[in-house]
Amino acid sequence: MQTNHKDHIHSLIEGLYPELVSWRRHLHQFPEVSFKEFKTTQWILEKLTLWGYEVHRPCETGCVAVLRGERPSERVVALRADIDALPLQEEGPSKESFLSKNEGVAHCCGHDLHTTNLLGTARLLADLKEQLTGTVVFIFQAAEESLPGGARLLMESGLLQKLGVQEIYGLHTDPTHPPGVIAFKEGPLMASPYEFTMEINGKGGHAAAPHKAIDPIVITAQVIQQLQTIVSRSMDPTDAVVVTVGKVHAGTAPNIIPEKALLEGTIRTFDEKLTHKIFQRITDIGSHTAQAYGGHAETILKHGYPPVINHPETTEKLLDAAGETAILMEKPIMAGEDFSFYLKEIPGTFFFLGSGSEEADSHYSWHHPRYNVDEDCLKTGIRILLKLVLKKYE
Repeated sequence: MQTNHKDHIHSLIEGLYPELVSWRRHLHQFPEVSFKEFKTTQWILEKLTLWGYEVHRPCETGCVAVLRGERPSERVVALRADIDALPLQEEGPSKESFLSKNEGVAHCCGHDLHTTNLLGTARLLADLKEQLTGTVVFIFQAAEESLPGGARLLMESGLLQKLGVQEIYGLHTDPTHPPGVIAFKEGPLMASPYEFTMEINGKGGHAAAPHKAIDPIVITAQVIQQLQTIVSRSMDPTDAVVVTVGKVHAGTAPNIIPEKALLEGTIRTFDEKLTHKIFQRITDIGSHTAQAYGGHAETILKHGYPPVINHPETTEKLLDAAGETAILMEKPIMAGEDFSFYLKEIPGTFFFLGSGSEEADSHYSWHHPRYNVDEDCLKTGIRILLKLVLKKYE
């Protein structure tokens, strides 16, 4: 009976696969950035309503759907997908037939596949609720890519707490692994990403008379160099820390010394207390360096996401569901994810879904304009989510 049930689920996924591909490609062609996912949300809602789901709208975009199984139980499991896209112009002949139609916006991080994966799971479970023990909560979450994070806002709404969610799972496409496998680890998985902005004020003037000005560009160059010493000289070498300046803006013409310069960067750690210590060092370096040149610096910290810390019990359940498809990660990664807001209150596990292949030209890194996924990974993603919620699915 177990083998027959497993074969039945496999058959259902295979039967739905062509429709899954069409959903993913539709979403890919009509991406929307964080907090602006209005049409995406409406498209998702139409499907959930058609399938008879109880739907909640705790935030302006995104939604939460509830399916109560016909086998009574207090077990409540949540599954999450993020639905937003990036402010990025995409490229890639491998996606020529379904490139983004929205200028400067693209699903170059896989959220279109995450959404499709969860919709496919919801579609199949709607027909399998007589085999479902307990309740499944489907989270179609807005704004993973932008602070303060859609997960934070959803948790602050209190809906998941009201629904009694006891455990939660989420996934992300991974171009470094092929379809058919997942990568995971217990404990620290992803870093806490905070952002900082520093404005350096000098004194403007003519480029031919630098002695009459205070050049904020020169100060900025010195500050950026000094920031590199934070990791090498101010941090314990055993702590995982990243300090990166990713944006610098100053000046309007080559023969003008500007009044000010602006730099922006990110701090990534697995300890938010350490993040604040690093920010203090950034502030001190900026202030003292600017002062030494006769200028002034002001630094602002933008609070980011907590680190993603997978819980042991749910990670064990994921491993049981994934079986031989699972690959244990040796090290965490320094990218961030607002799924961490769920994990601060609800036991859960986040994992990576292999999506890279030569055939789909999908080995490009997250946020690359040619980022793509091998859609065959949908079969693995849906199968694992189904196994996590259907106890009879062995």
